Amino acid sequence: MQGTRRGASAADDVAVDVAAHASGRPIGARVASLDWPRIEDELDNFGCATAAGLLDPQECDRLAQLYTQDDIFRSRVVMERHGFGRGEYKYFAYPLPDIIGTLRGALYPHLVSVANRWNKALRIDVRYPSSHREFIKRCHDARQTRPTPLLLQYEAGDYNCLHQDLYGEHVFPIQVAILLSEPGKDFTGGEFVMTEQRPRMQSRAEVVPLNKGDAVIFTVNSRPVQGTRGIYRVNLRHGVSRLRAGHRHTVGVIFHDAL
Repeated sequence: MQGTRRGASAADDVAVDVAAHASGRPIGARVASLDWPRIEDELDNFGCATAAGLLDPQECDRLAQLYTQDDIFRSRVVMERHGFGRGEYKYFAYPLPDIIGTLRGALYPHLVSVANRWNKALRIDVRYPSSHREFIKRCHDARQTRPTPLLLQYEAGDYNCLHQDLYGEHVFPIQVAILLSEPGKDFTGGEFVMTEQRPRMQSRAEVVPLNKGDAVIFTVNSRPVQGTRGIYRVNLRHGVSRLRAGHRHTVGVIFHDAL
C-alpha cells in the first residue's frame, strides 16, 4: 500500500511541485471538472476518450525527468528483449510519487460506474468497490501486490506492439495514459493506437491524437457493444506507432496491481 517515501530525492520535490496546477488547482479538482458524461459516452461508443490538459507542461517535464532515478522504480523492461516492440519502460515502486497516487485515487471513482456497468452487460459477476483503496486491498489480498503505474521512454525507431495490460485475476477494465512530451517539437510519429476485434468482422483501428499533458482513457481488454441481436463482447489492444524522430515519454496509470 502507499505510504511516506523514506529519504529525500528529486522525486520528493516533484511530489510537492506537481501537487497543484500552475493555476493553483489541485489534481483532484482538475479530475472532478472533466466532462465525465462525454468521457463515459466515448468510452461506451469507441472504447477510449481524451482529457485535454490534465497535466501542465511543468508537471510533464518533472515526471519525465524521474526516468533517470532508478531508486523510485521496482523494475525496468527493455521491450525488444521480450518481443514487445522497441523502447523501454519502468514500473514505479511503492510508495508511488504523490502525483501518481493522487491521479489513481481521483480518476478511479469516476470510472468505477462504467466498469461495473460493463461487467453487468457482459454477465461478469465481479463488481468493483467505490474507492481505489478498497480495490487495491482486494488485489493485495489475492497476492497482486506489485504496483503497475509506469513511465515509458521512446527514441527514434521505437514502438510498442499492440497488447493488453493484464497482471493477474483482478483486472480493472479501464486505464489512463498521459503524454509528457510535445508532438512536433520533442518527437514526430509515435501516435497512440487502439484496435478493436469484433466477432466475425474485420478489426477496427483508432488513432488518438494527443498534445503534451493530454490523457487518453481507454479499455484494458474488452467492453460490451450493442448489436442487432443483443450485447456482445469486443476485445481491444493498444500500442504506440513507430517514433519517426526525437524522444517521447508517457506515464501510464493502471488501477490494478500485479502478481
